[in-house]
Amino acid sequence: MTERLAEIKDHLTSEFRGGVRKQRADDIVIVSAHRSAIGKGFKGSFKDLNTDYLVLHFLNEFFDRLPSSIADHKELIGEVTCGNVLNMGAGATEHRAACLAAGIPFTTPFVAVNRQCSSGLTAVNDIANKIRVGQIDIGLALGVESMSKNYGAVNPLGSISDELKQDPKAKKCLIPMGFTNENVAHKFVITRQMQDEFAAQSYKKADDASRKGYFQDEILPITLPDGKKVEKDEGPRANVTAQSLGNLKPAFIKDKGTTTAGNSSQISDGVAGVLLARRSVAEKLDLPILGRYAAFQSVGVPPEIMGVGPAYAIPRVLKDVDLNIDDIDIFEINEAFAAQALYCIHKLQIDVEKVNPRGGAIALGHPLGCTGARQVATILRELKRDQIGVVSMCIGTGMGAAAVFIKE
Repeated sequence: MTERLAEIKDHLTSEFRGGVRKQRADDIVIVSAHRSAIGKGFKGSFKDLNTDYLVLHFLNEFFDRLPSSIADHKELIGEVTCGNVLNMGAGATEHRAACLAAGIPFTTPFVAVNRQCSSGLTAVNDIANKIRVGQIDIGLALGVESMSKNYGAVNPLGSISDELKQDPKAKKCLIPMGFTNENVAHKFVITRQMQDEFAAQSYKKADDASRKGYFQDEILPITLPDGKKVEKDEGPRANVTAQSLGNLKPAFIKDKGTTTAGNSSQISDGVAGVLLARRSVAEKLDLPILGRYAAFQSVGVPPEIMGVGPAYAIPRVLKDVDLNIDDIDIFEINEAFAAQALYCIHKLQIDVEKVNPRGGAIALGHPLGCTGARQVATILRELKRDQIGVVSMCIGTGMGAAAVFIKE
């Protein structure tokens, strides 16, 4: 079995090697990728909405924008995978129900996935893999989170048994992520000033992108129960500077800490979706092709410095497609915290101008299960034709994930 898996991996690697830009009939292509606006946690427009409501109203808008060849024939969707972190059971029941209410037939199976902050991207990879091996021709990846509803109701890190708490390796999985970021900042000498400057840039880029209408095409409106439509991100703020952020108190380590509410990702609510298909099928149905999925990898890192994950996931996925850091035009690296994002950028020697050109989670927000799918919707609009992008994030308990996409 191990030898067979190695053969498959070698075959896929050889298919990509030297030819990642070449189009093939069996390519996995992205037909549509959108997201909702990102609402502020606990006080934003979505604070009273359950995630099934977000999924239903998002899908209604999502399908309205698809060609009739798929919008009127939803039975062609072979599977739905939905990423979620905080709902009980990752929302397996309520999100399946929302899909049915949106017109996806009961014959289309559904699966819920939870790999914490990478759940939305993991959903994309799950659908892509099923297309690649021939299980389905078309599939829908979703990511959704209501941190307003669920963040305070559960311990986002989960829990482990008293027996495992005695194990020094196991109990590290319970270290709050803010403290893991402090570990990264201390271990790799990333100062408070550096973090605040990075965060201020995230706010500036997001505010500029919002004012210039760059998000207009990727955001689908969510209609609230009172009829109001929400179609603008609530996180970005104008005139944020490193100096103003410097006035905030440390959130985790009193006095000596460097992690604050201003240089960390925002608690948020939102939903995103990515429709993928085999190229030959997309062309037969005359579906638009935004880009193509090339590869995905996830890695494990020490839980106590979980934020370093992208620094190890990105080289691993690039090796699979025989690309280097300099070959990548845009990086969407989730800004869980400024220190961990800066570490990854510096470790990989990435040109910071290529990272999150429209701002990241510090300014936009980080609805946990939604983020990975949101990043795909964003990067496909940042890239120009034939350019290559990488979506990546760190993951709680010590992991990282990264995926490669090519714009068409």
